[in-house]
Amino acid sequence: MSEHQPISPLAIAGSSGNSPGQQGDDGVQPGVGEIGFIGLGRMGTAMAANLAASGRRVIAYVRRPDQIGRLEVLGLRPTTNIGGLLDCKIVISMLPDDDAVRDIVFGREDIGLCGLAAGLMPGAFHLSMSTISTAAASLLASEHARNGQGYVAAPVFGNPDAAKARQLFIVAAGVPADVERCRPLLDSLGQRTFGIGADPQHANLVKLLGNMMSATALEMMGEVVAVVRKRGLDPQSFVEIMTGTMFSGRAHRIYGDKIAKQSYAAGFVLPLVLKDVRLALAEAENAGVPMPSVSVVRDRLITGIARGHGDLDWTALALIAGEEAGLYPTLSVNSARV
Repeated sequence: MSEHQPISPLAIAGSSGNSPGQQGDDGVQPGVGEIGFIGLGRMGTAMAANLAASGRRVIAYVRRPDQIGRLEVLGLRPTTNIGGLLDCKIVISMLPDDDAVRDIVFGREDIGLCGLAAGLMPGAFHLSMSTISTAAASLLASEHARNGQGYVAAPVFGNPDAAKARQLFIVAAGVPADVERCRPLLDSLGQRTFGIGADPQHANLVKLLGNMMSATALEMMGEVVAVVRKRGLDPQSFVEIMTGTMFSGRAHRIYGDKIAKQSYAAGFVLPLVLKDVRLALAEAENAGVPMPSVSVVRDRLITGIARGHGDLDWTALALIAGEEAGLYPTLSVNSARV
């Protein structure tokens, strides 16, 4: 099937796969069969590889043919034709923003990309694990429903290392039966899944607000560590005291250590953080809720990107705070990017 023309659901209605009520030979819930995966960045690649390692048959869509060999080594079945995913009963997406997810759901004629909504068979469903706006989630859920398909939002908390280790935390929302069909897959990807109801947009709201709590924590850690450094104290000892007493949460422990070591290597890069911050501020504004601390983070991110730090992890909020205080990293910025 050519990726340059949409594929009718009727053309794939007779596709092979497990029939309802049967247990798949890979242990997946009834009717799963092959799983499509779209979004093979660092997070998505780790997640798709874990699904393959757990015995699932994963067809991975990539635009660049030079990525095929790398993905095959991980046990995936890569394809540059999105039409190769349309036989799947479940397609997972792990994409960077609203526009990217809308493109794969609605399609784009200008680049010959057929959309999941027009191409997936009725009864199939889309498991969206991207961090997107609540408006986009509602739009996508409505479009899939119009085509007789399911839509589950399941954004994740965690970085690429956590994804590789299956240590993600997942927030899932959608029709309860569809969420349950996804649960074996989610169990292969993370350490815990939190179900929060039938409306997919709520999962994305929780994810955005959770990211704001982490971002503001990083900003504050960066500010206080700047004071510690200017006063000649050891940042590592300070962080150990704080995380061993009143601030022992995961964000403070994981990121505090990186901030103390001035380790800003790419992970959750600043432009993607800024995207989430803007989405969260829009949600708050629509609800009539000021978020002044998040506005500070937004301005810091804009400053950091303008200074050329856009390829660094969000721990670089501490780098920016230090620069504002007249401090510069003991490691070169290039070393911090390794």
